[in-house]
Amino acid sequence: MLHLLTSPRTARTVRGLIGTLIETAADAVRSIAPAAPAEEPAVVEEAPDPAGLYEPDEMPEVDAVEAAAAEYERAADQARRADRGKRAAKKVLDRLPAGIYGTWRVFRTPSSRQTPDLAEITRLFKAHGLGPVPMKPCAASLKVERVAADEPVAALAA
Repeated sequence: MLHLLTSPRTARTVRGLIGTLIETAADAVRSIAPAAPAEEPAVVEEAPDPAGLYEPDEMPEVDAVEAAAAEYERAADQARRADRGKRAAKKVLDRLPAGIYGTWRVFRTPSSRQTPDLAEITRLFKAHGLGPVPMKPCAASLKVERVAADEPVAALAA
């Protein structure tokens, strides 16, 4: 049993895990550290509103919108932190061969999802003189940000 703890493979794994923990801690610090003040505020391009929005008589109370926006921001921050942790752990796990490691079984299963082969589609379009491959934009991303207390009324009136 002792030889397992001192083997080169275990040492590499432990060094990898320590590096991953340090990287995760650095990511966490970066996520909560205040950003450096920018010289000029960044201009954020806004997408048009989608269909199916509230009608004026259906609009929820401002308190409900504020609560939903705060919850959305909190959940999005948790998701970003979880994604960083997942990526850090995956760096170690992706390189492991299938097997049992302590109380964890590492294995892979084939994916049932498929994605278009854009390189092959592009080749076919070029071969048949069909021009560029048609593309469509992705859905707009929902963003929320806290504004000064005197701004919400003006924003709702716009």
